[in-house]
Amino acid sequence: MAPELPEYYFRVRDNGAFVFRVDTENRQRRIEMEQIAVVNIRNGEIKPHGGRKLTKADMREIKHWMEHRIALLAERDIDDIFRAVDYLNQVTHWSHSKASDKQLEDVTDDLLLAMHDLRSVLVRKKADRLLKK
Repeated sequence: MAPELPEYYFRVRDNGAFVFRVDTENRQRRIEMEQIAVVNIRNGEIKPHGGRKLTKADMREIKHWMEHRIALLAERDIDDIFRAVDYLNQVTHWSHSKASDKQLEDVTDDLLLAMHDLRSVLVRKKADRLLKK
């Protein structure tokens, strides 16, 4: 017995998703997907597609998906930052133990500028947080 398909499918895009209702209850037993809405997670907008009226169940599922998606993207953002910290450590090790003088010459100015910019932002943000307390 095959697992049941979900009632809704969300085709992810940059700022949200296209929302489809999945239908397998037809004579040909084919999967049909009917677009019912467009979702923008940045501004929270849910636009019905093609003059449709969304049901309470539609809205509930869409809002649930939006909450889950926002949380997932936030987790990915912080994970990317922790990976960047690891990568900075690897760059430090490479610079200290493996890099040639030519390689260091090629990357030093770019790295120093990027690190200076990052440090400036982090120090300013930390000072703002301390002043709020």
